[in-house]
Amino acid sequence: MIDAAGVTKSFGPRVILRGIDLRVETGETLVIIGGSGCGKSTFLKCVIGLHAPDSGTIIVDGMDITKLKTEGEIADYRRRFGYLFQEGALFDSMTVAENITFGLRYLTDIPRSRHREIASDSLALVGLKDVEDFKPSELSGGMKKRVALARAIAAQPSYILYDEPTTGLDPIMADVINDLILDLQKQLKITSIVVTHDMKSAYKVGGRIAMFHEGRVLQAARPDAIRVTDNPYVRQFVDGLSRGPIKMKLKDFDAEESAGSRKEKA
Repeated sequence: MIDAAGVTKSFGPRVILRGIDLRVETGETLVIIGGSGCGKSTFLKCVIGLHAPDSGTIIVDGMDITKLKTEGEIADYRRRFGYLFQEGALFDSMTVAENITFGLRYLTDIPRSRHREIASDSLALVGLKDVEDFKPSELSGGMKKRVALARAIAAQPSYILYDEPTTGLDPIMADVINDLILDLQKQLKITSIVVTHDMKSAYKVGGRIAMFHEGRVLQAARPDAIRVTDNPYVRQFVDGLSRGPIKMKLKDFDAEESAGSRKEKA
């Protein structure tokens, strides 16, 4: 279980999270939607420990992760998570198998003699085989996304965080990824948080959907309730309308993700 209360985060003068209150139940798939710069990716990075909240608490399995101080404590905590980055974040110089087992080498005591087997098993779970020795440059966009997902599940995490899992994919491959998210939740009983702009994906994979706006949670409800919501902000977003209470400005575009991407690249 993940329970966030009053979580705030700023980057310099820019306030991204303004008091996030959100609970994710064990075994649940929670989808987070919202416009660019509203704090979705920043919240994920706070949950996994890539960013430290400025205030508030994040309780995971009864432990307040904001109180973790040492690198060892944070590393032990992160072992519970698989993370699918927006662009996959595969290492171009490594093979598929090496990418998948990268975390195993540094975060687990699993002997290297088992790494190849784990890579193959993880690939099978995402519908790929016989690509262990390929380089990322030899794969399609959909295959890269699935390899990144295989890496996320290789260490058998309790939680998976998906940051825009269908971005850049054609509609058919996006639905393949949606099906994989559902299959992994059923097979592995994993608790998941999915950040997405894709409402078709949100409705399909989400047990609940939470709408972020300007660093706060506007509404968190089941998909059928979100479909008929009378909240004007949520209504505008799910219907994809340019007119409404949400006023998008180019200067506000992706401020939080530009800060997050610098951290991701590091």
